[in-house]
Amino acid sequence: MTSTFRYLPDTTEDQKDMLAFLNVSSVDDLFSDVPESIRLDGELAIPNALPEPVLWKQMQKMAGKNVNAGELPLFLGAGTYDHYIPSVVNHMISRSEFYTAYTPYQPEISQGELQAIFEFQTMVCELTGMDVANSSMYDGFTALAEAASLAVAHTKRSKVVVSKAVHPESRAILTTVAAGPGYAVEEAKLTADITDLDSLKDQIDDDTAAVIVQYPNFFGSIEDVKEINALAKAHGALLIVSSNPLSLGLLQPPGRLGADIVVGDMQPLGIPMAFGGPHCGYFAVTKPLMRKVPGRIVGQTTDADGKRGFVLTLQAREQHIRRDKATSNICSNQALNALASAVCMTALGKTGLRYMARLNMEKADYAAKAFTQKGFSVMNESPFFNEFAVELPCAVADIQEQLIEKGFIGGFDLRVDYGKPNHMLVAVTEQRTREEIDQFIDVLEAVTA
Repeated sequence: MTSTFRYLPDTTEDQKDMLAFLNVSSVDDLFSDVPESIRLDGELAIPNALPEPVLWKQMQKMAGKNVNAGELPLFLGAGTYDHYIPSVVNHMISRSEFYTAYTPYQPEISQGELQAIFEFQTMVCELTGMDVANSSMYDGFTALAEAASLAVAHTKRSKVVVSKAVHPESRAILTTVAAGPGYAVEEAKLTADITDLDSLKDQIDDDTAAVIVQYPNFFGSIEDVKEINALAKAHGALLIVSSNPLSLGLLQPPGRLGADIVVGDMQPLGIPMAFGGPHCGYFAVTKPLMRKVPGRIVGQTTDADGKRGFVLTLQAREQHIRRDKATSNICSNQALNALASAVCMTALGKTGLRYMARLNMEKADYAAKAFTQKGFSVMNESPFFNEFAVELPCAVADIQEQLIEKGFIGGFDLRVDYGKPNHMLVAVTEQRTREEIDQFIDVLEAVTA
């Protein structure tokens, strides 16, 4: 029977040999230190093992029930987006020297990997207008929480103020992370689709380590980062900006607007949606904060012969060996996905990236105007990038299945996170055609009638 399974189970003889080596008489003896009151009493409530061919067929049948963006036009965004990925990206990241690469501690055998990361850092700095970027982080959500912790440690203050227009998952992770160091997280109110600056001004005080905004924000709208920076700096607080990197092909880089830390998710540039992950976070700072950046930075240098080379540099050893003194628990990165983004940005080039960003903005603008012409109300009062919120005459949750039956994947339901059950956050990327946009609006009009 073992030939029908992909793994090789331990035989009875194997188990006897291992128990003899450990000098115990049974497997139960291995758990003698665990109190009986918390041990599992009985068998696990899981199905019996199946031969691999049978299991494979069952899994394929279940997977066939999924509906994905390769089959239906997708208008769902909210942090993960359907974007064009040049075919060269997959060719590059599938090469064994990158696909199997591990932490490049030994520069003499890791020059290709190190240079790829160095190029990624360079392009992130160019997009964000910042001085230094690290070699990536797990995703944009955790990167934002790391930025807040850096700000608290740097300023030695005890609270951060985050706009409610920042992604709900980012705010949730921020609250969780803040519980460790013990700093407070206050949410700034909204006025329509952007941060309420009057309310924000009242919340910022001399104990505020940082002000956190998203640009474009969760609703796709463009915040007044320059004015928010002025409010933060009036009290000596840092400005943290979470930004969609593709949007920076058109928008003014946060670094030029006064940001101290810029974070975000590289998924829009070369990383497939993959049902929500894995992603790749970026983390960029001004020069004064360079030595406090979590994770690692790849630096350019020369070898003994004067040849160009790359090494890991400015990595805080506390993250590895003195964890009680560390300001971050991040000591790794998303090298393969960072490579995908770097290859994507290289393939697109400056002109291509700017063109792709413009298509997102123009197509979203076209869709919003088409919604308005059909009698729908668009929530966004400020300029937006590739997302906007539409008010429907019924609950979004009641029509999602109908939209799929009609051949479309609808937008994000704002009920849970913002208490707006009739509002749908619609994402329109360069992948959507005018025909798909028009048909989606017609179908939405029909199912909400």
